Amino acid sequence: MRILVVDDEPDLCEILCFNLESEGYEAECAHSAESALALIGSGQRFDLILLDVMMEAMSGYEMARQLRAAGDNTPIIFLTALNAEADQLKGFGAGADDYITKPFSFPTVLARIYAVLKRSRQSVADEAESLRYGALEVDFRRKAVALDGNPVPLTRKEFSILELLVRHQGEHFTREQIIDEVWEDNTYVTDRSVDVHIARLRKKLGPCAAAIVNHSGFGYTFIHNS
Repeated sequence: MRILVVDDEPDLCEILCFNLESEGYEAECAHSAESALALIGSGQRFDLILLDVMMEAMSGYEMARQLRAAGDNTPIIFLTALNAEADQLKGFGAGADDYITKPFSFPTVLARIYAVLKRSRQSVADEAESLRYGALEVDFRRKAVALDGNPVPLTRKEFSILELLVRHQGEHFTREQIIDEVWEDNTYVTDRSVDVHIARLRKKLGPCAAAIVNHSGFGYTFIHNS
């Protein structure tokens, strides 16, 4: 997933981008709201924007307002030293999805990013009733899977994992993220449990099993090339 970091402090921008890339995200830096809008206007797509508020010329508030006015619903998290309640309300009024005050720790930023992206995924989760990838058809409404029209019996957890991956084709999910998404009570669920379920799922998917890919250090993703 691609994250745009907009901050007029180059050092902070670079540190955030470095840490995000270390976590498996693709990160892009912009040192002004104007340059960020130019990137977006050029056709580049981002899954989330980390946006400073106080910048020279155009503020983060104004950039967010312009994006929302243009119909751009990319999730926005404000990063700012302004911590008064009025400032936070102004940020949410401008279209923010979350608001983090400086100074902050990177684990906090990472947790907020994951939470906002999870909500964003959930908001569009019911748009498609079914998806087809070559011989594979996944019917979300009926909770059914078929290969070349033949039913594939999956357990509830196997279907939930497959649904998560195919709904977000190309997006990487760590084992921890899969546990959070699929298991209601994850107290006793281990990374090994995820691997076992995915191994069984791949076996049942036969020729389509190769679409579920494990990239070391990034997690599982669904990539179908046909």
